Amino acid sequence: MFSRVLTLFAAGLIALASLGAVPALAQDAASAPPVAAQEAAPAAPAAAVGTETKENPYGLMNLIKNGHAVDQIVLGILLFMSAGSWFITFTKLWDQHKIGKEVREAREVFFKKASLADGVKALPEGSAVRYIAQTAVEAGDHHEGTLTENIDRNTWVSMKVDRAVSEVNAKISSGMGFLATTGSTSPFIGLFGTVWGILNALTAIGVAGQASIDKVAGPVGAALIMTAIGLAVAVPAVLGYNWLLNRNKAVMAQVKAFAGDLHGVLMGSRLVKR
Repeated sequence: MFSRVLTLFAAGLIALASLGAVPALAQDAASAPPVAAQEAAPAAPAAAVGTETKENPYGLMNLIKNGHAVDQIVLGILLFMSAGSWFITFTKLWDQHKIGKEVREAREVFFKKASLADGVKALPEGSAVRYIAQTAVEAGDHHEGTLTENIDRNTWVSMKVDRAVSEVNAKISSGMGFLATTGSTSPFIGLFGTVWGILNALTAIGVAGQASIDKVAGPVGAALIMTAIGLAVAVPAVLGYNWLLNRNKAVMAQVKAFAGDLHGVLMGSRLVKR
């Protein structure tokens, strides 16, 4: 539980950093004077005493402090989606690593035991492989019931093992839908902020009666910031989704191989007893 909370906190910090990186780069690029102006300007003194850094009136901080409610809502949604994407990516990577390690260790321990009961006890508590093994053993031992007896033991055990494997797959695949949703919708949410900023710019021009730069620069700057942030949220979500999907396939292949070997051992032990 503590690791999940720590991961959530780290994901929030990464989301804040990613959302602020693009506007900061744009602000630095906009504030830098042209090369020709730098060459023509006289050399500045080595140290200016008492100079103050003026806050950019068209940057991200100004948008957060003085922006419209719609702009702030859009930023909040993008921040939530970015933090959720990073949190899911980190937690799923940990779950995949954990299950893959459990399967590798189970192959070295489980199949070397003298009995299935000893093999189950040798597996770590609460692990996915122990859950699958315990489900298979219980299905083989308990095949009673009027309706259940209509299914032969081999099919019954196969059904129970497949269901246990499907539950493990559902566990490590949870949250993938959020990544897919974030990757597909966050650019459009940023685009909505862009459209809203352009609408504000046109409205300011219409009210003022003239297209002065101070009436246009602020809303258009906010619009461009929204577009950049939407893309910055979408790209890591899409990359994380595809990466986790491929890793899930590899991990589940190992889990299914372990379940298949377990089923074969369980059926072979029944034949030996008979």
